[in-house]
Amino acid sequence: MHESRSVDRRAMLKIAGGSVAALGLTTAGCGGGAGAGDGTVTLRYSWWGADDRAKRINETIKLFEKKFPKIKIKTDFQPYPDFWKKFNTQASGGNPPDVFQNAIGFLRKYDAKNVLLDLHPQAKAGHLRLEGFRAGLEKFGEVDGKLLGVPVGSNSMALVIDKNVYTKAGVKPEQGWTWDEFDAALKSISDKTDRAGDSGMYGVMYLYDLYLRQNGKAFFTEKSLGFTEADLKQWWEKGKKDTESGLVAPTKKVVQAKPKSAVTAELAAGEFTWDNFTNRYTAEGKSEYGLAPIPTTDGKKTGQYLGSLMLSGSKRTKHPKEVAQFIDFMVHDPEVAKIMGYDRGVPSTTSQYEAFKPTDPVAKEIAAYEESLVAAGVLEPITPHPAGADVCEMAFMRLAEEVGLGTRSVDEAVKQFFTESKTALGS
Repeated sequence: MHESRSVDRRAMLKIAGGSVAALGLTTAGCGGGAGAGDGTVTLRYSWWGADDRAKRINETIKLFEKKFPKIKIKTDFQPYPDFWKKFNTQASGGNPPDVFQNAIGFLRKYDAKNVLLDLHPQAKAGHLRLEGFRAGLEKFGEVDGKLLGVPVGSNSMALVIDKNVYTKAGVKPEQGWTWDEFDAALKSISDKTDRAGDSGMYGVMYLYDLYLRQNGKAFFTEKSLGFTEADLKQWWEKGKKDTESGLVAPTKKVVQAKPKSAVTAELAAGEFTWDNFTNRYTAEGKSEYGLAPIPTTDGKKTGQYLGSLMLSGSKRTKHPKEVAQFIDFMVHDPEVAKIMGYDRGVPSTTSQYEAFKPTDPVAKEIAAYEESLVAAGVLEPITPHPAGADVCEMAFMRLAEEVGLGTRSVDEAVKQFFTESKTALGS
């Protein structure tokens, strides 16, 4: 559901959404990791991220190889868009890595292409533990009865705010506040400070999903879109109105500020994003930033769920047992959590969650925010995204931005979105 912080989300999705078949074949042969005459096997492990994540992961691999001396790990990492470009090429050639980082938006896509290993048999054989996960996360990677990914960390949507601006405006968000109260907060911020209230929430697909879930729908069903053209027209018309009134920052200025956030660029007092991205704001900006609850329709239901990065296995691997053992170690071993911290979100298992106690204020706030969601009882299951969901997200962001810039009317944008999405989803 996330990453990388430094790369434009639309560029990522454009690359990741490309057809595996269209990207050609690799020159290498098929199959998984290599085996040696002494029984040692080598697994290829790929992930996306920056140098700091690579350093941490390499430390965890040293621990794994010490515990499992007959399993060697060959690593490969790329920035987010480069990862999916390379992965698509490997998959099209029948040579994907044995184990790799994955996300909810790609499970059905690659399952349909016969790429992902069902890990349930390995769990039944005792090579992968599915107990000890927080808040039902062990079910997060299940699709149509198959276990296609195992969570390594969790995150959830939140409202990241500039605390100083909110305080100046006299706004104090609390769990259960409504969209009407949120709108009043935006007006108070706009009236009492030099900022707009929000950076442009109407192009955030995952936020719109929560809004729909609050109203008995969802962005996706298992095979198609879960809302109507009339629903989206109402959402984007409000976005256009709020932008024109100054409650939401001007889209042109938000675009010009990229890759910097509109919040740290001091255009807006807040924006909706994943809770574990809070580190970005502290690194970019000069103010104090924090997490506020998602507004609700009825004062109770937020529609939220815990998202997650996952580890998946290749269906082509020659070593499914060893893949499962590697994943089990990475999600359960306490020492791994002490090394990784919250780099990939809050640890998904209780053993790792309890092993790492954050000391910096940002990580503490992320942990407290997710604990508050569990305590409030607002978390729900997520519907696994259908194949083509990544293309829908890219279209949603692009068209919402065009509405904000005034280069496309709401009616045109809505019709174009449904046209592109139905093509991508095959519905």
